[in-house]
Amino acid sequence: MSLIRREKIKMKIVLYGHPTLREKAEKVDEVDDNVRETLDEMVALMRKANGVGLAANQVDIAKRFFVLEHDGILKKVVNPEILEFSEEIADMEEGCLSIPGVYKRVNRPAKIKVKYLNENGEEVVEELEEMWARAFQHEFDHIEGILFTDRLSILNKRLVAKKLDVLKKDFAKGRVYRDLD
Repeated sequence: MSLIRREKIKMKIVLYGHPTLREKAEKVDEVDDNVRETLDEMVALMRKANGVGLAANQVDIAKRFFVLEHDGILKKVVNPEILEFSEEIADMEEGCLSIPGVYKRVNRPAKIKVKYLNENGEEVVEELEEMWARAFQHEFDHIEGILFTDRLSILNKRLVAKKLDVLKKDFAKGRVYRDLD
């Protein structure tokens, strides 16, 4: 069954502390109209939040897909795989729509080769570098249940610990979704 969401509800971005952010997402069986509609909603939400990417886990759907947009180019990515990583490492600042206000530098491979299905169910194999490689890896981590804060150096983890504790406490008090209205 490829039905992702049974009822039409307003999609929202979940915040740090939400259990879906730590789930390893399940493969999508079929790229159908429901998946395409969900991807379109995610694009609109990502743009509203001024993001570069948004993974299904971030909207409380534990499925293997995400959207990316950079330099006016939009990618809808279903069941992605990272086939190759470069040995060259790039150090860039990252943030996350589910972890507002936290930005830190993260080391990641500078170039990657990936395979995924697009919104039409067609296989795409491409090499990505710079911002595309970074964003793809960040969103791929999401569907693996990994947050960018997990990849921080020990020093940077200490520097953001208080902010993360505040976000955890806010979540425990009921602040589950990011407010974009």
